[in-house]
Amino acid sequence: MVIEYLKELQKNPYRYGKTHLNNEPIPESEIIHLEQLYNQGKTFPKALRELLFLAGNYCYVLDYGVNESQEELQEYVREKLEFRNKVISRPFFVIDVYNVGTQCLFIYLDEGDDPPVYEGFYSDKTSEWIRLISYSLSKYIDTLLVEVKEGKNPF
Repeated sequence: MVIEYLKELQKNPYRYGKTHLNNEPIPESEIIHLEQLYNQGKTFPKALRELLFLAGNYCYVLDYGVNESQEELQEYVREKLEFRNKVISRPFFVIDVYNVGTQCLFIYLDEGDDPPVYEGFYSDKTSEWIRLISYSLSKYIDTLLVEVKEGKNPF
């Protein structure tokens, strides 16, 4: 796969520090399987495909939680949404979970090749439980990479 948006992630597959962490990809066949499940067989946005191709199994700047796979992560959040009576009516894909599973970061799959990143605070009782946090997935990942290079915790 030719990397167009996540070039910095491609250039920085390792995190050095107290612990040495490597991004771990998933194969394109698994990406296609995920597209079937969560995007009605349509191709994911290019930046998301790149993220999964470079670091879909493990990414040192994102937290996939204790989930064993991307599919398990997607189902975990969908179960949390259902339990909290929250609905995301458009096709979406979760890229991070945090705060003991009460929040997630996700992208809508219908917002172009480098879509914005949203936060969903699904335990929030207000109607404003989704907010924009970055205008593009690539800029969000690049920002986290800079923080890691500066010795900061990306979480």
